[in-house]
Amino acid sequence: MNTPIRNTRSLINLSGLRAVACFTVLLTSMGWSLAQDKANTAPGNNAAGNTYPNKPIKLVVPFIPGSLVDIFGRAIAEEMQNTWKQSVVIDNRAGASTLLGAKLVASSPADGYTLFMPTVTTFSMAPQLMAKPGIEPAKELTLIAKLAVTNMYLTIHPSFPARSVKEWIEVVKKNPGKYSYGSSGNGSPQHIFMEILKRQLNLDIVHVPYKGSNSGMLDFLSGKVDMAFVDGSLAGPNTKSGALIALGSSMTKRSMLLPSVPSIADAVPAYDWSGWLGFAGPANMPPQVVETLADFLKHYQSTPAYAALLEKGGIEPAEYIKPSDMAEFVKNENKRWSPAIKASGATVD
Repeated sequence: MNTPIRNTRSLINLSGLRAVACFTVLLTSMGWSLAQDKANTAPGNNAAGNTYPNKPIKLVVPFIPGSLVDIFGRAIAEEMQNTWKQSVVIDNRAGASTLLGAKLVASSPADGYTLFMPTVTTFSMAPQLMAKPGIEPAKELTLIAKLAVTNMYLTIHPSFPARSVKEWIEVVKKNPGKYSYGSSGNGSPQHIFMEILKRQLNLDIVHVPYKGSNSGMLDFLSGKVDMAFVDGSLAGPNTKSGALIALGSSMTKRSMLLPSVPSIADAVPAYDWSGWLGFAGPANMPPQVVETLADFLKHYQSTPAYAALLEKGGIEPAEYIKPSDMAEFVKNENKRWSPAIKASGATVD
């Protein structure tokens, strides 16, 4: 009771100031947290989406260095590095008709830091050609994007006595077993495309498989093999120089890149085959990581740089497919290839 009133007021004021200060800190903290929560729940963002990528990425290419898929992989890796400022390391794992690389990716953590450059061989051909493929790509991989369509060209050495698909058929039929064709290996698109054509026309041509598309080109250019299905990256420059002659393209639709080459279907009705190049990762990847990668690839595919890459590779642009529709796309591809592979009689050990 002897305590002066002013001292009591001072204590009250001091307590009030402390309370206000604490309340202000609390509000600030809550405001910051709310802002962070709002940012984290915004469309396209979550813990993975906000931070990905924040360390180096490995891009597995199931072909040898210098191959068409390798060229695409390195171009995409460079664009990723420029966009995200993270290093992207190419890991060439050729073998087992692309399934060697596929198995490596499938067994990697599904965090988006091990990615893959599959083709139609990976998902729809090799698993049906092998008795024991050791992987179910449709279940063990996440197909993120379809990057391009591979049109193959029936190509001959200039010494071969034909200058059209019709003449080629006549010459081969008159000389069963005399001529040979090269491919980039058993079960490769080059192999299957020719076997389908052989079966449809009842032709006898000897198959000479090589390890990769590049390794057989020297023999082809020198005339040791008479013919082959080759992709546009090889058909374009070699036909322009006169080193090879392209008789027809595998797609019914004429190529945008080699429009002067007629379709094989002009002489062989219903022959219409093409492959594709894609982008994938392990199964069960975080949806926001898949979305980040899909958005990046969709944007890149619309750039002049990508158009130049298609021209360099001699392949066609692909229609856009949403990641959520990729499973249905692969299902339909498997149905398309299954009877053709069985009819061809081709197998892979």
